[in-house]
Amino acid sequence: MAVISGVGAGVEGVHASVAALDALDAMSVLEREDSYLASGVGVGSGVDVLRRRYEIRLERLELAARLEAQLAAMKARDAAEAIGFQQAMTPPDASVQDRTYAEMSVVEEIAGVLTVSSAAAGALVEQSRKICSLPPVFQALATGAMSWQHARIVADETEGLDPAGTAALVAHFFDPDAPHPARGAAPGELVPSRFRAKIRAWRERHHPETLQKRHAKGVTDRRMEYTPDRDGMAWVSLYLPGDTACAIWNRTTATARGLQGPNEPRTITQRRPDIAASLLLGPASEPGKVPTPRADVLVTVPVFSLLGLTEEPAMLDGLGPIPASTARKLVADGANSFYRILVDPRDGAPLEIGRKNYRLTETIKRWIRMRDAKCTFPGCTNRTPDNDTDHLQAWEHGGTTGASNLAQLCPKHHRLKHHTQWTPDPATEDRSPGWTSPTGRHYKPEHPHPEPTHWPPRILPAEAIVAAMSVDAPQWQQLLAGMPDWADPPPEDPPGENLLEPGELCPTDPLWEDFYAQPFILPPDPLQELGMGSAGITNVLPAPDRLAARPVSNDQY
Repeated sequence: MAVISGVGAGVEGVHASVAALDALDAMSVLEREDSYLASGVGVGSGVDVLRRRYEIRLERLELAARLEAQLAAMKARDAAEAIGFQQAMTPPDASVQDRTYAEMSVVEEIAGVLTVSSAAAGALVEQSRKICSLPPVFQALATGAMSWQHARIVADETEGLDPAGTAALVAHFFDPDAPHPARGAAPGELVPSRFRAKIRAWRERHHPETLQKRHAKGVTDRRMEYTPDRDGMAWVSLYLPGDTACAIWNRTTATARGLQGPNEPRTITQRRPDIAASLLLGPASEPGKVPTPRADVLVTVPVFSLLGLTEEPAMLDGLGPIPASTARKLVADGANSFYRILVDPRDGAPLEIGRKNYRLTETIKRWIRMRDAKCTFPGCTNRTPDNDTDHLQAWEHGGTTGASNLAQLCPKHHRLKHHTQWTPDPATEDRSPGWTSPTGRHYKPEHPHPEPTHWPPRILPAEAIVAAMSVDAPQWQQLLAGMPDWADPPPEDPPGENLLEPGELCPTDPLWEDFYAQPFILPPDPLQELGMGSAGITNVLPAPDRLAARPVSNDQY
């Protein structure tokens, strides 16, 4: 890796910018500013104090922007050099696979240090290596003449160019002595969008490959992306050939216009995504109506929300919180039955399988999928159902097959775990594992502890009922003071031989499957008998108090 010149000048530029900011900050300190400006020292008599304050703020913003660019240059240099040092430490006879995983490990270390995702760290490393290999571009960034966003545009637009084409592009925009330099504003004086348009136009005119060849390469990168958003919403985007994307847009627009009418309350902007969803999810009863999805979707619904007694949000796997009404509709219209996680009836915890089985049941896989919500590697945001359920401590090294030794890992980080020194912590029944990097940095688990469910009005949680009925409560102390001292009742008859305690059953005993195969029947409403209406449920709820539901097909039973 070539180390470019001008690094020392970049550091000096940072110091100079910081010193200038300090000088301006001293001028705007509240206890000094009024007397300093009113005295006219350094600004002349009759100065407009408010205008001078305004100008100082603008000068500070300009200096801050320059400092951000200079710091971005230092960050880019350090990221590029970190990769270079790792490559130097790798044994010369290391295989291509070992070198690949060593570089992946460095990228993950950078992601952890900067608290960014793996994808963002990987993009930073690639852009930094490109920028640091182009001295004029790095120099403009290091001196604060342009922003990191401008430098990143250069890295993006030179991708796919051969060395000669890259050099010609950089010389055109950054070398005033080039044969045909760019005219007008310098790169850092253009807003990033205009700079990208200008540099892309030059790239298209001078690219050594035809557009047809470049388009063929772009087609191989087509993909669909899914991004969760707030308020129970999400984005789905497609990267497609331009003609295909244009046809999709035109068809949804034409269909949306065809649905216009006096009884149609939706705008055309709202009808477009409804039409696209109806086309993807299957035929609906009427055009533009979004059918209930019947794919394999896990929904964690608080039991009181499912009954309509509270409006506590449910959790949709891969998205996050969704309104209770949406969850009830999804369960009612999209699911033919409930899929319940196999849990300990005493406390609602998932059952450990122990060391009798290495292969995971679908029950445990879905429980881990709900607990972790995504790949548990630090910074990873992969939420796809294709993530692996991995043994944190390897089976061959004594690891068990249970919730405390299992976690979700995407295929990329699953391989990285087995080929590098990234080490996971043990998990718990309700918490994902933390991780320790090869350099000893520890990253805590990201998944928060679940909060207790909301109880309906006039219904006390079981803990509150027990506390109120405690013999230490004042009302019970007063009542017990006047009661006679009765003898203890005789012990009950021992249970029959045909009854078993849950703890005596092996977690893999077939009886558990028979137990959970029983239909889910809600207990009767005791308040209905008292003429109080269905205001809540006072019976003891079956553990757990949250149900995992997913749409399933009849042919699975």
